Formats: sequence, structure tokens, C-alpha cells
Amino acid sequence: MPTTVITGANRGLGLEFARQYAADGWNVHACCRNPDKAVDLAALAESSGGTVTVHGLEVTDGAAVAALAESLGGAPVDLLLNNAGVYGPKQQTMADMDYDGWLDTFATNSMAPLRLAAAFAANVAASEHKRIVTITSRMGSIEQNESGAQIAYRSSKAAVNIVMDCVANELRPEGVTCVVFHPGWVRTDMGGPSAALEIDESVTSIRAAIEKLTVADTGRFFNYDGTSLPW
Repeated sequence: MPTTVITGANRGLGLEFARQYAADGWNVHACCRNPDKAVDLAALAESSGGTVTVHGLEVTDGAAVAALAESLGGAPVDLLLNNAGVYGPKQQTMADMDYDGWLDTFATNSMAPLRLAAAFAANVAASEHKRIVTITSRMGSIEQNESGAQIAYRSSKAAVNIVMDCVANELRPEGVTCVVFHPGWVRTDMGGPSAALEIDESVTSIRAAIEKLTVADTGRFFNYDGTSLPW
């Protein structure tokens, strides 16, 4: 039975990833900040027959991330899915920037995925599928930035793109495939009701693209449909 560790699994994309992988017979370690409030995730775990395990995890807490990895021991992790993310503060322009909020955004969106990758690198390398996938955003593409604003969010996603490219280079000798995915404009709490994609559409497409990955793809930036995006 393959295994995945998913962050931000209490709602939106993370919850749907957990639901779909569980339905396909995967062992799912579903992580979220407040399990007591994650009603839908708890229901999924209860109905899963033991294949979904819920973990309380603050991804910006290095000690908590290390403790989670230690609790799994040397168990193989076929897919580490860095999904947890935040949009950041309301003030995100040059003229009006919440600098403390910007730092918090970096801690979650840019630094936490590296904490997870470092903590679980050996587990992923010991698995059959050997994949690390981080959910980023097309808003982190420098080439495609034509409007500006949203500086905290954009910069944190641009940062995680290069962070995971560095991880890809470091883990390539271990046969690990490390990529980033833009999930599309999705009808989540962040994307809003006017977004183009339903949550299950995005997740189903990303999963199909993940299944086609080989180590030759490591370090790449993908759209949810598996097409390449510019840095």
C-alpha cells in the first residue's frame, strides 16, 4: 500500500487529495493545524477503515515537523504533498505593505515546505514512487507577472519554486522526483466562488499528472493539467 503525507488536509485541495488517495487505497497521513476543528477530515478518517490518520501539525514549527517524521520512523513515504499555504496579509503593495505579515507568509509558503522535505527526505527516498510535490501558484512566475500587487503572496510562491528546485537538485541522486504545481484558479476559500475550477477537477488533474512523473521531470514547474509553466 503506497503512503502519502499531506499538509493542509483539513479543507479545500488538501482534503480532496486525502479523500481521493484514500479512495484509491493509499495510506494517508493527513496533517492540519487544528484537528479538533477539522470535522470533514475527521469524518473521512472515521470512514476510511484506518487508512487515513489525522495529525496535528503546525508546518512552521520545526520541532513539530521533526516529531511527526520521527513518529513514522523509517516507513516509506511515496508522496510528500506540501499543500498547506496562506494568502498573506491584506496589505501587499509597495505603498501599503504589512511587513510582519509578509514574514509570516514566507514562513508558511516558502520555509515550511523545505522543513517537510528535509524531515521526510529519507522516507521518500526509501519508497517506491519517490515523489515530493509542492502546491505553488502561477502568481509566483516572474515571467507571467504583468499586474504586480499581492507582493507577499507572489514573492513567497516565487521563493518556494526556487527552494524546491534546490531540493530537486539535492535529491536527484536518490532518484527522488521533486516538482511544483499550480492548481489552477480553484473554488476554495482562497480562490473564491467565481474561480474557474471545482476542487475535485483540480485535484484529479494534478494526480493524473503526478502519476506520469519520472525523475527526468524533477525540478519542473507544472500547471494542474501537466503542462509546463515559465519561471
